[in-house]
Amino acid sequence: MTKLLQAFHEFDTYNQKDSYEFKWNDISYPQEYFLGQRLYEWVLKLNPNVNELLLLASRCQHIGRWEIPRESYPDGRDAYLKWRKDLALFHAEKASSILKSVGYTDEQVERVNQIILKKKLKADPDVQTMENALCLVFLEFQYEDFYPKHTPEKVVNILKKSLLKMDSHGHSFALNLKFSEKGMYYVVEALNCIKQTL
Repeated sequence: MTKLLQAFHEFDTYNQKDSYEFKWNDISYPQEYFLGQRLYEWVLKLNPNVNELLLLASRCQHIGRWEIPRESYPDGRDAYLKWRKDLALFHAEKASSILKSVGYTDEQVERVNQIILKKKLKADPDVQTMENALCLVFLEFQYEDFYPKHTPEKVVNILKKSLLKMDSHGHSFALNLKFSEKGMYYVVEALNCIKQTL
């Protein structure tokens, strides 16, 4: 087994421990295992010539996410941002340990961490591909369940922030996804808000 396949196996085995369930097409999966697989697939769709280190990052971007739940932090935006930052560092640390155990060099591990931590978004093509893929996973698999639970203003604002993080390549894939009529309405509203600020 190659180092790449060993790492994938370790990442997947770890994420299969997630007690949170994600249901898709009437089948339940460990949530982070399912989303990690879909993120990996989106990275491949976005860049068929993707390099090995980006592939590794895609498979472990949110490894062990359930171990630091949002409710373990106080309410409010500052606490939310602190949670997101702590999570990213946790993912990078967990991924680093696995990558080193299967034989990747410190330099290779550091590069994977740069992608996981999304350093130099917009400037680093690999980080941009990762951000596009993350947004596309949300739009394809989580968005239709998400938007009915929130106010229209909040939905449009979150979509706007997500779309702004993406580039035109990512947008082209997003606009080809299948949305409900209401879901598409919010996407169009968010795009119109972005156009008005340009």
